[in-house]
Amino acid sequence: MNAAAVLAAPARRRIFIASSLALFTAGLSFSLRAAAITGIEAEVLRTFDPLHSGERAGALLGIASLGFAATLALATVLLDRIGMGRALLLAGALFALGTGVAIAAPTLASGADTYQALRAGFLLCGLGWGFMEASINPLTATLYPDDATARLNVLHAWWPAGIIVGGLIGIAAGHWQAAWQTQLVATFVPALATIALCAGIAFPRTARAASGVAWGAMFRELLARPMYFVWLACMFLTAASELAPGQWIDLTLTRTVGMRGIWLLVYVSGMMFVLRHFAGPIAHRLSNIGMLWGSALLTTVGLFLLPRAEGPLSGLAAATIWGLGVCFLWPTMLANVAQRYPRGGELAIGGLAVAGALAIELVLPRLGAIFDRERLALAGGADSLATLGEAQRAAIERSAAQTSFETLALLPALLIVVFGAIWAWDRRTAARSAAVQADPAASR
Repeated sequence: MNAAAVLAAPARRRIFIASSLALFTAGLSFSLRAAAITGIEAEVLRTFDPLHSGERAGALLGIASLGFAATLALATVLLDRIGMGRALLLAGALFALGTGVAIAAPTLASGADTYQALRAGFLLCGLGWGFMEASINPLTATLYPDDATARLNVLHAWWPAGIIVGGLIGIAAGHWQAAWQTQLVATFVPALATIALCAGIAFPRTARAASGVAWGAMFRELLARPMYFVWLACMFLTAASELAPGQWIDLTLTRTVGMRGIWLLVYVSGMMFVLRHFAGPIAHRLSNIGMLWGSALLTTVGLFLLPRAEGPLSGLAAATIWGLGVCFLWPTMLANVAQRYPRGGELAIGGLAVAGALAIELVLPRLGAIFDRERLALAGGADSLATLGEAQRAAIERSAAQTSFETLALLPALLIVVFGAIWAWDRRTAARSAAVQADPAASR
């Protein structure tokens, strides 16, 4: 018997709200770190390593994703033993603790040691992010087994909702010239509210465990299906195409579009929040793989156009195309794999999220390194860069930002080919199956 039949409707609703709030917390923390990194780069990183401050900023943002990936991998394998409710509680607690450490970093240390304290705080936030992601996706699939695509997209609408709120806080903080530490304080509110919602309620077991599929059978199911590892590679590319630009956008595109880049992130997140509520009808008309192919196409075009935008209007136009592309990527990938590998249980879903987390950790520092390398090359070396005027430096950094985004656009371009091939294979397989059902003799 599935969880939907066992749990009363109010309990299911409360659990779904708690899951949504936990994801909102993750989106808020993600956005606030992206907004705060400009101040951190200027006040902390440039003071002890000015030539590599961009790369260090990327690494600092990426450390949360490393914590995300590590915790997600462990929690996914042990989820039924940990319990999905405890995982959500741990997520709220670690978000609160990590935010506190990051805020206190300048007090706890000085110079390069402040950077290490910030890494510790961001890492703890990443651990909370991992426990959250490990639990909410299989939890939603367990609660709503017959409507996974629609429900997962509605759930993941609260990720951009958190980004919107965090982005607006970052913009307001910049307007009022508030310290970057002040921006991060907002994370405490939903983190503590998540803990309160999870307390005192019984959570279901995973659908895999409840249906009697053994723990080891998850591994055997996926190891016996090599195509699953193709999906892992695809998830790496989809996450890099969505989340890496989200973290990098304020630090780089502010230099090119004539306004705070975080405004573009807020705008795109608003689109995602609305459109993810309509993913179910779209998926029924187009299929999951059809949605993914269209998303990859739009994402590629958007990422090529974003660094070429030279003003607010062209920036919004490019962001609209990119936003339409990335809108459905993450939740539809999860729903797609859950449907293709039902016996893979939480491991199938969690493995995808691990691949996505690793993408952010690996891609962000490289974006920073590309930015730093291009900046030095255009300036003619470190000594020349140090003597440039503000206008000359701004022009060079604008070109370096464009190069980093253009490099990133190559990743979703690969997905157009891969998703197109899978879509064609699925359609051919479905047509063959229909033909056999119509004429069983055709199979012989």
